[in-house]
Amino acid sequence: MANKEDTIRHWLALLRAPHIGPAGFRTLIEKFSLPENVLSASEAQLAHQGLRPETILYLRKPDWARVDEDMAWLQQPNVHVLLLSDDDYPRLLKDIADPPPMLFVRGDVELLGFRQLAMVGSRNPTPAGRETAADFARYLAANGLVVTSGLALGIDAVSHDGALKAGGATIAVAGTGLDRIYPARHKALAHRIVENGAIVSEFPPGTPPLTHHFPRRNRIISGLSMGVLVVEAALRSGSLITARQAIEQGREVFAVPGSIHNPQARGCNALIRQGAKLVETAQHIFEELGGYGEGTPGYTNSPNVDIKETETENLDPEYKTVMDSVGFEPTAVDKIVERSGLTADAVCSMLLVLELQGLIATTSSGHYCRSTEEGNNERKRA
Repeated sequence: MANKEDTIRHWLALLRAPHIGPAGFRTLIEKFSLPENVLSASEAQLAHQGLRPETILYLRKPDWARVDEDMAWLQQPNVHVLLLSDDDYPRLLKDIADPPPMLFVRGDVELLGFRQLAMVGSRNPTPAGRETAADFARYLAANGLVVTSGLALGIDAVSHDGALKAGGATIAVAGTGLDRIYPARHKALAHRIVENGAIVSEFPPGTPPLTHHFPRRNRIISGLSMGVLVVEAALRSGSLITARQAIEQGREVFAVPGSIHNPQARGCNALIRQGAKLVETAQHIFEELGGYGEGTPGYTNSPNVDIKETETENLDPEYKTVMDSVGFEPTAVDKIVERSGLTADAVCSMLLVLELQGLIATTSSGHYCRSTEEGNNERKRA
């Protein structure tokens, strides 16, 4: 019987074979039982499996030098690999139609078996969307759920950060090899995740951020989790791909509703129309998933994370007019001018003051929307 190191080398050699995805890998294992049996099979046996000539050529002569580089990378501290045949491979992920043959992990590998909720959403969220995601992540993580996401810009990064700030755990699923961080600007966040959670990938070291890797990564995000929460998503987005994969995997799908005028809310609203659970508080999620929640040990009171109405009694009349003209969805300056009936110069000046007071926020497109923190800010000033 091969020792563990030899077993991993054989799995790596098969993993690096061209034109063999997760489903093809699983089919070969079902036929030959072990990767070493695939590597020792004859050309005729391999051809009988419908493999391409270049795949057969590789399997007859694997790139063992590359495999040795992988093995050297795995010797680093706090680096792990899980095989599909391992007893500690995540149970929920193993049950999906096309589980990754191998999982490369940096950080706490045991977290992969914990209760997880995936959080996904727009890479370009509104300020309100960012605050909503941060609130949900904090309360979910504080009440025992591991927050799982994809380390992408926007809602993904906010969700990881919120979980960490709550003193909870988070898992990032990467679309590259774990010897690189993508996007590069999340290097510091990735280090924090490794220290207080885990980063996981099905791709071996050296794998670049190719476009088709990210839809593949999304099935792992949902596959590891009991459910997926979507916070802001356009109608055509990777977040909706994750939601569809979650449905196919039999997971719960939750969505935060948004304004019909907000393009970043249309994906969530569409999911709700299609049967996703509408959620306004973290407690709504616990009611569906069970476990922590009101009346159970470890419960932390979770206030509504929906947008609260602004207390504007202390604002001057013209400022209140401008405030009332700013929607919860991103609103253009021209629209605010039109609604308020004031001059453009006056509106721009008051918008700056309202933004400095934390009552409104600007989006990346230069629009304005109300801040979800405005009610708290108003009370602090009173």
